[in-house]
Amino acid sequence: MTIRVIETTAFDDQKPGTSGLRKKVARFALPHYLENYVQSVFTVVGDCHGKTLVLGGDGRFYNDVAIQVILKMAAAAGFARVLVGQNGILSTPAASAVIREHKADGGIILSASHNPGGPKGDFGIKYNLSNGGPANETFTDAIFQVSKKITQYAIEDCPDLNIAQIGEQTLDKTVIEVIDPVADYAALLKSLFDFESIKTLFARPDFKMRYDALNAVTGPYAKRILEGMLGAPEGTVVNATPLADFGGRHPDPNPVYAADLIRALSTPALGLSFGAASDGDGDRNMVVGRNLFISPSDSLAVIVANARLIPAYEKGLAGVARSMPTSRAVDRVAEALGISCYETPTGWKFFGNLLDAGKATICGEESSGTGGNHVREKDGLWAVLCWLSILAKTGKHAETLVREHWARFGRNVYSRHDYEGIDREAGQTLMARLREIAPTLAGKCFTLPSSHTMVIDKADDFTYHDPVDGSVSEHQGIRVFLKDGSRIVFRLSGTGTVGATLRVYLERYTDNPAHYEEPVQTTLKPLIDLADQVAHIREITGRQAPDVIS
Repeated sequence: MTIRVIETTAFDDQKPGTSGLRKKVARFALPHYLENYVQSVFTVVGDCHGKTLVLGGDGRFYNDVAIQVILKMAAAAGFARVLVGQNGILSTPAASAVIREHKADGGIILSASHNPGGPKGDFGIKYNLSNGGPANETFTDAIFQVSKKITQYAIEDCPDLNIAQIGEQTLDKTVIEVIDPVADYAALLKSLFDFESIKTLFARPDFKMRYDALNAVTGPYAKRILEGMLGAPEGTVVNATPLADFGGRHPDPNPVYAADLIRALSTPALGLSFGAASDGDGDRNMVVGRNLFISPSDSLAVIVANARLIPAYEKGLAGVARSMPTSRAVDRVAEALGISCYETPTGWKFFGNLLDAGKATICGEESSGTGGNHVREKDGLWAVLCWLSILAKTGKHAETLVREHWARFGRNVYSRHDYEGIDREAGQTLMARLREIAPTLAGKCFTLPSSHTMVIDKADDFTYHDPVDGSVSEHQGIRVFLKDGSRIVFRLSGTGTVGATLRVYLERYTDNPAHYEEPVQTTLKPLIDLADQVAHIREITGRQAPDVIS
């Protein structure tokens, strides 16, 4: 084999976001673009000789091309072994599990998560560290610095490898091991849950589930685990075949893009009592009861409140953590359990230190991400199995569990409004203005179109002080707290590829049962109006309404 050293020119847009580098497929397909970024990663890793790398992705368009490039570059860099998922497939939580199980030095995950796929869609790449979690900001900042100065990269000059057959092959001095993408992950989940108990749930005549894999990566995982190992009837998993363009679907498990599942759980003739879905790379989840969408924030709170019913957590939790925009429903549960609840910036990488230090056992984000200390990524199927375990042990239906939870803890009525693809400069202008006025908002009174009067208690630009390593992360979102305990959060998302996405998070607590069944947007209408008055959303962005409400 021959190693070729290719002269290249740096690109100026390879700064990793919340979850690695995400761009349109056309951008990644430019000559040298992917190679430059991969070489930058390997440069930051350092001497790769003797190291083991895990590699896989969600199967979206360009996954197959990128896998071959990275295998050849890993061999040129001197990696001793690369574990690659069969046909280049590894869900994000499975990749984390493989890194940890095989004590690998790190891994490359190819995914743009919940973003659309296909030739005109999005592609992404991120590096995970030896703990199985996403690289921290120090590491990703170093990648960006290298990418701005790169002048050459090294790659093996050889034909593409056969990664359809499980087994070992050699590329120069590097062992390429093609692995079953499901096996290690399935074994890990079996060690955490009582599979026999869950089997009895599927045998109940009053229980019928639908799992929508959205033609994304979790199809094979759900088929083997739910239908194969847990005995769910064949056909429980729908849209189970991973497709490069997700069948034209937007693989984001929320009420907009998984509307078919919501409708199915509201159709009595189908007899469904529980529904779930996952996203493009398998790290997000949505759970649905009969006629009830269960918000990710409520799902996290219910799982934590009932964690002792799951074998892995029957001795209790060390603590919990949530991202700052996530509703404070889990805070109330943590207080009742007498455990710590940590508030972090958005991005799973911020949970890693807490999990590694044993300060948290379960973590969650409002963007449909929930996970435990078994891996260092959010984990969609794990969250679904948590729910199945709780349903099996209690004998109750999901909607009953949620309403009993509200009766005990009150309800944090919650919603996220996304303004997608807005002009990036307009988004930055809006956030800069909010950052400037935040210190002046305390005590201000606003009269809204609904004749509601709302008084701001305080506002700030969230800064996170990591309790483990002392690192500081600034400018993580503007928080506006109201005197009545309500809250609005504004932030620009780092997961899009076109323009900017403004996310507005709205939260209103109530312990009045009369409000529990009220439509969410009705309950939140005063906050929706206040958000526009404070941030001038329509004026600055030109948008009259959000693109997605979840």
